[in-house]
Amino acid sequence: MATSLIAGLDAALEARRVAGLWRNRQPVESPQGPRVTVAGHELIAFASNDYLGLANDAAVVAAARDAASRWGVGAGASHLICGHFAPHEVLERELAEFVAPCIGARGLTFSTGYLANLAILSSLAGRNDAIFADRLNHACLNDGVLLARAGFIRYPHGDMATLERLLVASPAKRKVIATDAVFSMDGDLAPLPRLLELADAHDAWLVVDDAHGFGVIGQGRGSVAHFGLVSDRIIYMGTLGKAAGVAGAFVAAHPSVIDTLVQTARPYIYTTAAPPMLAETLRVALRIIRDDAARREHLIDLVAQFRQGARDLPWRLLPSATAIQPLVIGDGRAAMEIADALRERGFWVPAIRPPTVPQGTARLRVSLSAAHTADDVAALLAALHAAATADIRT
Repeated sequence: MATSLIAGLDAALEARRVAGLWRNRQPVESPQGPRVTVAGHELIAFASNDYLGLANDAAVVAAARDAASRWGVGAGASHLICGHFAPHEVLERELAEFVAPCIGARGLTFSTGYLANLAILSSLAGRNDAIFADRLNHACLNDGVLLARAGFIRYPHGDMATLERLLVASPAKRKVIATDAVFSMDGDLAPLPRLLELADAHDAWLVVDDAHGFGVIGQGRGSVAHFGLVSDRIIYMGTLGKAAGVAGAFVAAHPSVIDTLVQTARPYIYTTAAPPMLAETLRVALRIIRDDAARREHLIDLVAQFRQGARDLPWRLLPSATAIQPLVIGDGRAAMEIADALRERGFWVPAIRPPTVPQGTARLRVSLSAAHTADDVAALLAALHAAATADIRT
């Protein structure tokens, strides 16, 4: 018996508990939406990335039902064996035409955004190259650098002066700048125009992870469109399980980039394709994203309402114009206690703690959705003020 190995795991797990970093899964007993059922209790949920309320939208659900009847529920193989279906092909074309990061862009779908970022970075950089990454990038971009075995050069969050100095000093054969577009725990936007200027000046690729921007900003076309950028250097990654409400991810880029991924990207080549029923469902979600501007307009109104009402809370509200509204508490235990207090009042707002965020910046991550109402947001603000008053008194 591997008792010493198990004992080592148990000691590490107990240390995590003592440090207040233990994580629990919360089984949801209802469809995703602004109200969910957890452990038999209905909660108003401000925890999901379902920014446009499409995860349980009637038209999207109907599309999934019809697509399952026609295409079945599995792809059966990887894309390069026999798992690439007509719905994948059409969806890739429609996504690339919609986000259009460069003239003549093509698209490529993936099962997850994590796999997409691993594929991009490991295909475009290697041992003699360097990848320059914002320090607050998502873990999958960091892991993509490790898989590429390239030089991993991190710059302080949003610090373009430091990034420029690092680019000038680098002797790397090939250079890649990789960044979140909307930072998932802060809600702010990367300075993409300046990043593209630096990529042009130093002959670098610009990899943009727009997981939290696609479908929401830039008239739904994402962060690159929001800034009006078009360049062969841009490699755009968008996820399809957040604002699009379904699952998966895609890359849109110059055709030569897409061909390189198909031919060389291990996370694409050696994994089963996402079911074609999901690709067909996503085509309906994409039409809603493209044509239903009212959802985004309502979401913008909710963001403004929340920020106005949260100004006098005792916690730091980070500067975000997106659906992600973080309230920095500081201490991880305190953040958990406030999240628990909100749960008792009928609200699900997750507490985010290290290592997901830096030490001393544990926070409540309020995620707004177009499926919320103004009354939902008003009720949350009242609960936050009540929790703040209780917290101050203790």
